[in-house]
Formats: sequence, C-alpha cells, structure tokens
Amino acid sequence: MSAQPLAFAAGAVLLLVVLWEAFETIVSPRRVSRRFRLTRLFYRVTWLPCRATATLVPQGRRREGFLSVFGPISLLVLLMIWAALIVLGYALMQWGAGSGMQTTAGRHGWTTDLYACGATLFTLTPGDLVPASRCARVLVVLEAGTGIGLFALVIGYLPVISQAFSRREVNVSLLDARAGSPPSAAELMIRHAGEEHRQVLSALFEQWEAWCADLLETHVSFPVLAYYRSQHANQSWVAALTAVLDACVLVLALSEDQSQRAARLTFAMARHAAVDLTLVFALRPLPPQVERLPPDELAQVREALRAAGWRVRDTPDAEAKLHRLRAMY
Repeated sequence: MSAQPLAFAAGAVLLLVVLWEAFETIVSPRRVSRRFRLTRLFYRVTWLPCRATATLVPQGRRREGFLSVFGPISLLVLLMIWAALIVLGYALMQWGAGSGMQTTAGRHGWTTDLYACGATLFTLTPGDLVPASRCARVLVVLEAGTGIGLFALVIGYLPVISQAFSRREVNVSLLDARAGSPPSAAELMIRHAGEEHRQVLSALFEQWEAWCADLLETHVSFPVLAYYRSQHANQSWVAALTAVLDACVLVLALSEDQSQRAARLTFAMARHAAVDLTLVFALRPLPPQVERLPPDELAQVREALRAAGWRVRDTPDAEAKLHRLRAMY
C-alpha cells in the first residue's frame, strides 16, 4: 500500500484526537474518566520535572515564585502544542491527498504542505500559495474554519480561567483574618469563641460550603486551575480546604455548640470536593507520613478551645468520632 493513504488517515486521526482533547478541556464541563488523555499526559510530563527542579530552589518566596509560573505557562504551551499538532494533521492530510498545495513557482511537496497548513491555521493567507486540486481547496477551507474556531474558544477560555481563579482566591485571602496564616482549624475556632461569635462561625461555614461547591465545579471543568498558586505567602487553596475540613471535624466531634448543622453540611461539601479532585488528577489517597494531630497536640487543642470558651466533649466516643471523620479525607 502507498504511504500517502496511510499519511492521510494518520493526519485525520491526529486531527480528531486533538480537536476532541480541546473540546474536553475547554468546552465540556464534565470530568473525563478515560485513562489516556493527551492533556493529562502533558501535565504529568511537565509537572514532575518542574516539581523536582523546585526542590533545588530555597524554600520560601523564591520557590513559590518559581512554581507559580507553571500554571499560566503550561496553559500557553498546551495551546501551542494543540496548534502545532493541528498543523501537522492537516499537512499529513494534504500530503496524503497528493500535495495539492503549490507555490506560484510551481513547487510542491511535504515542506510546502506544512508551510501552507501553518499559514492557513493562523489565517495568514500568503499570496504565493495556490490550492491546485479540489481536495486541497476543501482542506484549506476546513483548516481556516478550525483555526478561527480554536482561537475563538481560547479567547473565551482565558477570561473564564482568570475569573475562576479570582473567585477562589478571595475567600482564601479572607481566611487569613479568621484562621491565621497559614490557616489552622484550632485558630479558626478560637477566634470565633463566645456566644456572640457562634452565629458568625455558622455563617462562615455556609460561605465556605458555597466556596467548596464553586471549587469543585471550576476545578473539575478546568483542572489547570489546580496548578495556579496563591499570590501571597502562606496562602494555598489546598491548605484552606484542609483547614475548613479540620474545623468542621472539631465542631462535629468535640463541640456541644449549635454550629453543628452548618459544620455538617460544609464538611460534606468540602469532602466531596476533595474526593472528586483526587479522581480528576488520578491520585490515590495515602495516609500521612506524619500524624497531623498526635494525642499530645489534640490535648493542647482541647485545652485551648476550653480556655477560649468552647464547651468541649472529652469522652472516648468523641475522640473515636474525631478519628473516624478525619479518616474520611
């Protein structure tokens, strides 16, 4: 069999795969469950070396600054890879169809097809190229439409990413004054101790329930947002989500206060977000290497909450409930 029909078929398959990837990444709001994805492969191949390189940078602002550029740059590189693969796909199809693109000097062949497809996708319309066959004309029209559609999607996609990032970071920044920097569940409860602050804590839980729902929807639809790091030191959406989960668990397991209903709803939503995000990134939940709340620190947390004015339960059932809830995330 001639190589040209195979090249045409390979170009068509490559084009369909890239366009489907772009659709799933930019347009589709659903989580993609299939194992192999070009986008997922791209982020695994690029993130692991970036994370390894970051360990060579001193901890603190310099390391955070180094890691903070990965999200935006990776998105731009991914878009350029899509564009390059689309050009390659159309060039394979043009060459497989007989190299119908010709220059005004009469030259044709693979390099001419590649140049013509690159120019067509970016709507350059150079005057030295002429489609000399019916198939070449059809492919030129299809590629021009593909280029316009792809760039229109990108123009609409980038503002959505920016707005979702801003919404996420607003509450992360507000948590500084409520739970410290970096945030901790005990500090959040201590700063909201006393009868006059209990309703504020319930309202705060409701606010974070909505934040977790928004986090779930935006990060499932646009997983690249997970690589966008917070702009300020000691701030992280992962740390904020963990602090809120911990605070809900402390209220549900140890407290005898009326904030339990709001804490229960927020815990359910926050845990749902954490579980779904591990599925999106194909991460296996692993036990922590170091216990985050050893018995001596738990005793200190209990005493600090009592001193602040919380009514704390100190029974085996309460401690068992605490460990059971914490094991869920």
